[in-house]
Amino acid sequence: MAMMKRVAESAVRAFALGSTSGALTRHLHASAGSKKIVGVFYKANEYAAMNPNFVGCVEGALGIRDWLESQGHQYIVTDDKEGPDCELEKHIPDLHVLISTPFHPAYVTAERIKKAKNLQLLLTAGIGSDHIDLKAAAAAGLTVAEVTGSNVVSVAEDELMRILILLRNFLPGHHQVISGEWNVAGIAYRAYDLEGKTVGTVGAGRIGRLLLQRLKPFNCNLLYHDRIKMDPELENQIGAKFEEDVDVMLPKCDIIVINMPLTEKTKGMFNKERIAKLKKGVLIVNNARGAIMDTQAVADACSSGHIAGYSGDVWYPQPAPKDHPWRYMPNQAMTPHISGTTIDAQLRYAAGVKDMLDRYFKGEDFPAQNYIVKEGQLASQYQ
Repeated sequence: MAMMKRVAESAVRAFALGSTSGALTRHLHASAGSKKIVGVFYKANEYAAMNPNFVGCVEGALGIRDWLESQGHQYIVTDDKEGPDCELEKHIPDLHVLISTPFHPAYVTAERIKKAKNLQLLLTAGIGSDHIDLKAAAAAGLTVAEVTGSNVVSVAEDELMRILILLRNFLPGHHQVISGEWNVAGIAYRAYDLEGKTVGTVGAGRIGRLLLQRLKPFNCNLLYHDRIKMDPELENQIGAKFEEDVDVMLPKCDIIVINMPLTEKTKGMFNKERIAKLKKGVLIVNNARGAIMDTQAVADACSSGHIAGYSGDVWYPQPAPKDHPWRYMPNQAMTPHISGTTIDAQLRYAAGVKDMLDRYFKGEDFPAQNYIVKEGQLASQYQ
């Protein structure tokens, strides 16, 4: 328990180190007085009491309730976010700050922004703010920020795990054990080593680079496509080759990992036509965003065997409906959206949210890398 407390304290200190550059120029952002803050998180139910550091749920409320209320702010937390009669909708007209997570996203549409007359700040507890209509937020003069870097290690580790689960045909073996079977051939006929395989990441930002670094000891052929080429020294250190044209890179890959944000340009990027050009038997890991993929095209390719394995934790929409085709397609190792919400990640993004709220109350700038929308401008990755 003492160790976890130290982890939490160190996370808070880490996110308090970013420099400030004085009051924000927008008076709206620095306005004084009591604020109404609404947090939308997933509900933990009976699991909430099993770990005192489980702060990323409704019950944990990011661990900031006492701190906020002691300063006279109102803090409402809910998991009810969909439909005209949901709990979130009741608070839209008079909230000042909305906190959400990618794991249980509150979809902030242009319509909701229009209704939110007092709204000043949209915070993402984690990474990825595509659940917000960013253009509408920019046009309304809102600030949108996230806790950059808070769960990059968590997601990169999860991606590596999924690569190995698919390559080794792990899930059918696990299911054999549960069902009382023993059929080594039924697993081994499509189990492979990672060594020597060509792995390509589409996107090599913080998560993509961490994944490539973790793959290097496996002696893979590493490729990456990104808007920006890595520094040559880092590229040489990692041992990855830059591919300027994504459509040239993809057919070379035995394994493809998606590590780019969801934008207007990347939505539906992996459609039927692009998937058809991939190697037959390709493995795909996607912990980025579900809507980057054409849902039915992925399901069809998994059914035909063109995609030999698909794994990820992102869906569209979220939570995924019970009839979502990815739940039932063959050759998949899907989970709910869990990769970036480990207990360690929760402590980091909770500390980051607290730090930004503190700066917001004081009228101070956030760390520059946290901004997604500032003074009407979108961050480069969303342009």
